[in-house]
Amino acid sequence: MNSPEEQEWLQAAQRFDMEALAAIYDQYSPRLYAYAMRLLGDADKAEECVAETFARFLQALHAGHGPRQHLQAYLYRIAHNWITDRYRREPPPNLNIEIHPLSDPAPPLEEAAEAQWMRQRLRWALWQLTPEQRQAILLRFVEGLDNETVAAALQKPVGAVKALQHRALAALKRLLKPEVEHV
Repeated sequence: MNSPEEQEWLQAAQRFDMEALAAIYDQYSPRLYAYAMRLLGDADKAEECVAETFARFLQALHAGHGPRQHLQAYLYRIAHNWITDRYRREPPPNLNIEIHPLSDPAPPLEEAAEAQWMRQRLRWALWQLTPEQRQAILLRFVEGLDNETVAAALQKPVGAVKALQHRALAALKRLLKPEVEHV
């Protein structure tokens, strides 16, 4: 959904208003970083993704393009495309479990290792989906965006996005079921 504030930022950003550009960055960079971290599992790559997302956004504005509405969806689409392009060049990370000593002994090492394994397993399963399915699932269920915003990010009708989500959830269930049964 396009908020009035987002619409104002977009109009000001098209004029290269520095305050609006800073507000857009402040509003969306933490969310984009978290999104990239979930998919990449690497802080440096996630930071690179955010930087490249905003660089591409500025390039689009400079060329007289860019979004006229749905700014958030536009930024997520850029980030997702960058991540997808990156993994076309280099495969997703292996499922190696690296155990790091915990400074806070609150969760037992077994629980921490199991949680890390499940995150890696989920990341692996997400990469087995098509890029559109992966983006639909992450934007809707992880980022908490409404279906209209997800549809804008994917440039598809809401009904098609719901179908993508349904197929993706079924695929994730199949991919993760053997893992869940053995835990």
